[in-house]
Amino acid sequence: MKNKANVVIIGGGIIGCSIAYYLAKYGVEDIVIIEKEYPAAGSTGRCGAGVRHQWGLEMNCLLAKDSIREFERLHEEIPTEFDIQFKQKGYLMLAYSDRVVEQYKKNIALQRSLGIDVKLLSPQEAKEIVPHLNIDGLLAATYCPKDGHINPFLANLVYAIGAQRLGVKIYKYTEVIDVEVLKGRVTAVITTKGKIKTNYLINAAGPYAQFVAKMVGIELPVYSERHQILVTQPVKEIQDPMVISLEYGFYCQQVPHGSFIMGFGDPNELKGTDISSTANFLEEMAHKVIPVLPVLKNIKVLRQWAGLYNMTPDAQPILGNTEEVENFYLANGFSGHGFMIAPAVAKLTAKMITNKPLDIDIKVLSLKRFKEGRLIREPSVV
Repeated sequence: MKNKANVVIIGGGIIGCSIAYYLAKYGVEDIVIIEKEYPAAGSTGRCGAGVRHQWGLEMNCLLAKDSIREFERLHEEIPTEFDIQFKQKGYLMLAYSDRVVEQYKKNIALQRSLGIDVKLLSPQEAKEIVPHLNIDGLLAATYCPKDGHINPFLANLVYAIGAQRLGVKIYKYTEVIDVEVLKGRVTAVITTKGKIKTNYLINAAGPYAQFVAKMVGIELPVYSERHQILVTQPVKEIQDPMVISLEYGFYCQQVPHGSFIMGFGDPNELKGTDISSTANFLEEMAHKVIPVLPVLKNIKVLRQWAGLYNMTPDAQPILGNTEEVENFYLANGFSGHGFMIAPAVAKLTAKMITNKPLDIDIKVLSLKRFKEGRLIREPSVV
């Protein structure tokens, strides 16, 4: 392993690998990724992998719009033998209360002002898009045809390949155990395979971000939270869009090979880094999804797993460098939507480090917002 690098990135998920790729593309040399297992072994490979434009904050809409554009052209940006399986057949977001309908109307006004193609649908119009949808109690729905689903392993792999082609080194099965800081700057990273001196350190450690920050002497206001998912046997294609309900708190998508992937947000979920699965999840998932999509009642579950969300108090990421340690950069706290905004975040992080102008002003996502009490709450999170 090298003993010196210009940039060290901790974490080989899609955030870390895409940051490395864009840094190298912008001319930065001598970049190293430290990954405790292998690319996509953590949150990236365990996520639901949906991507959507339909957010309630301008910042999230812009990050998602730019990221989806990058995913659409990824095969041109980084030609490989791998198809990331971008199924771009929309998100259908359901509303069962006046409160959510009003929020969706506000969201649509914002999204349309940003050039996003989105519609407010009646229950019957929603059923035309998903014929097996039970519309009892449904008041309205929103639909964006350019939303969709991507294979997270393959997207992560393509960015890793692209980074390596540009000279980035990826050290797998290597764990960071400490960080050396001198006079307000990171000077070296200590790993299980040796010490690497560095000029820049980027924290892309996903659910372990707070532990990395602590090594630098910074307390991140984040915690990790288990989220469980299941996948079913493959069946014939019957559902184009991702179906999502904020009130029921679930999402359900049929992927290109025919299986359904689904999960839900549980406010009582386990905090910490335990990714064990529970039988209770299967029962709760059935109770949530079957009333809405009754055709799934007899479908067989193949397996279930759990991943980790790295949560912030406002469910918004923490991006940029820190006041305390100037060459320490954060790309953390994505609160469950890191995969879908990874390309935009990666480009912005790379531009910050290379002093290029930013396409999206992300100062509001800096760490200091928590000290200053400037939290930014996203109304459309599952």
